[in-house]
Amino acid sequence: QVQLVESGGGLVHPGGSLRLSCAASGRGSIFSIYGMGWYRQAPGKQRELVAAITEGGNTNYADSVQGRFTISRDNYKNTVYLQMNSLAPEDTAVYYCKSTINVLSRGVNDYWGQGTQVTVSS
Repeated sequence: QVQLVESGGGLVHPGGSLRLSCAASGRGSIFSIYGMGWYRQAPGKQRELVAAITEGGNTNYADSVQGRFTISRDNYKNTVYLQMNSLAPEDTAVYYCKSTINVLSRGVNDYWGQGTQVTVSS
């Protein structure tokens, strides 16, 4: 069974930084991981893409976080990161990671993390 485990959320003051991590695990059943990304959902709003990274390292960002957030991945650790700088109250949301994973005997599917709360407040 494949799981995505997120960590790194919390409470931070405006202008502060946080680093989110999301590790995929599956008892050796993960054959390969393709695209990885971070989404967020604020209260009363739809879930939106924040940043994504391909297997080869190409990235794209939402306009609202361009220049402040950086997505990266460690393919050996099956982990994706989101470095968030210059955080603002409007960044407050539950952040979810998503990965497209080729699992032995199950094929290619999208998997989601459980979500981690990020709160930006003074």
